[in-house]
Amino acid sequence: IVRVGLRPLRSVADTAERVAVLPMSAGEVTIAERVPAEQADERTEIGRVGHALNTLLDHVDTSLSERQRNEERMRHFVADASHELRTPLTSIRGFAELYRMGALPDADAALTKIEAESLRMSRMVEDLLTLAHLDAERPLDRAPVDVAGIVSDVVDAAGATDPLREVDLRVTGVPVVTGDADRLHRVVSNLVVNALRHTPPEAHVWVTVAHEGGEAVITVRDDGPGMAPDDAARAFDRFHRADDSRTRTRGGGSGLGLSIVGELVRAHGGTVALDTAPGAGAVVTVRLPAD
Repeated sequence: IVRVGLRPLRSVADTAERVAVLPMSAGEVTIAERVPAEQADERTEIGRVGHALNTLLDHVDTSLSERQRNEERMRHFVADASHELRTPLTSIRGFAELYRMGALPDADAALTKIEAESLRMSRMVEDLLTLAHLDAERPLDRAPVDVAGIVSDVVDAAGATDPLREVDLRVTGVPVVTGDADRLHRVVSNLVVNALRHTPPEAHVWVTVAHEGGEAVITVRDDGPGMAPDDAARAFDRFHRADDSRTRTRGGGSGLGLSIVGELVRAHGGTVALDTAPGAGAVVTVRLPAD
């Protein structure tokens, strides 16, 4: 009678022993072992132990799968970052070697190119550090922020940087959000720069600020070439750059601008959406909880 009564407990022990010998330190791991359902009946004391072990194994299996996805994501991220940094480094080294060898008739042009590539690499490193801080979930500064003021500053800066481009600002509300002013400035700046960089010189850019239903709504719209559906679906992925006329128009970027926007907006408890189609321009809408 005792042996029959303890049979479910032996099943639990056998399952635990089989799981204990599985290699879990690296690589893709799937735990298929479970206590049989008839030995995991919660109506009995020993059955509750079996059920608890199955629940634990489900949780561990899910956690291991998430770990594997994170490792793959990190490998892709490092590979993409290395590839993006290799281009300016190669350019800098090439121009420096040509300059040292005296093979460049115009030294000033070479130094200008080296400086431009250095600035590009510096911006990329700053973007990578920003994403690393967001991945580490470092707390943001929290204070009341005048959204309309930030957007106005960004539009004024864009006009001073590229006075030939048309950037219109429309403010229909003066929302105040609790957040990090510098990071929110980065959000708006990335969106405006992205619209200017990836549209032809004759394209128009509209920026609006509104206060709707307890939310601060920032919209950046352009009448450029738009994006294909596949590219639009991956627009906020890190290092993704659409290989079309929208990218080639102004030289393209590193593919980190919109991903930083998405991470910063989510860190502020908001949402960001992209509405675009080939030949129909693009509209990016940011919604943040307003005070």
